[in-house]
Amino acid sequence: MKGQVIGHAQGWRSLIWVALAAAIGAPIALAATSEQLAWRGPVYVLAGFAGIIALALVLVQPLLIGGYLPGLSAYRARRAHHWIGGALALAVVIHVAGLWFTSPPDMIDALTFSSPTPFSPFGVIAMWAIFAVALLAALRRRLRLRTWRIVHVPLAIVIVACSVVHCLLIEGTMETISKAALCVLVLAATIKVMTDLWRKRMVRNENVARPIPGQ
Repeated sequence: MKGQVIGHAQGWRSLIWVALAAAIGAPIALAATSEQLAWRGPVYVLAGFAGIIALALVLVQPLLIGGYLPGLSAYRARRAHHWIGGALALAVVIHVAGLWFTSPPDMIDALTFSSPTPFSPFGVIAMWAIFAVALLAALRRRLRLRTWRIVHVPLAIVIVACSVVHCLLIEGTMETISKAALCVLVLAATIKVMTDLWRKRMVRNENVARPIPGQ
């Protein structure tokens, strides 16, 4: 009986990792088969896939900090969250640099919020929010935990919301259904971890405020 329980637990753990790999791998694989790639140069293609990978990393971040990925201790999950945050910032740099290389005027319009494309401002806002979090992470040891959370959580919400809108508004190499599914998963994971953290904080506050029996 005990062996069956362990086997079922291991099966669920494997299933979670397989589902995550599919959620990330399917949009990338389908984008690689897009007919639009035939009309794009290698730098533009690299920039585009860097953007897709960045969105995939945005999905992984809340799963790590919420402790939803099996087999990782809380410490390892936090460390992975830290390093993947750096990879996310690097992916955004590659994305923006590649687009700048292929079309500087379009990037200038985007960065100055004067681009006619509706998806541009959301991408720029998400970019600056990601850079802000990366800077704060570099200064993490100098910040109090409460200060870090007060700043980090709103920026994380901005990153998720703007990244999803940015992605959905672009009609590019990503396949529609897999793109929408990835965006839904990013939103669902973020809402889940925010809700769980809020509940834990409420329970902790109640325990602190609860009077000690006999006093």
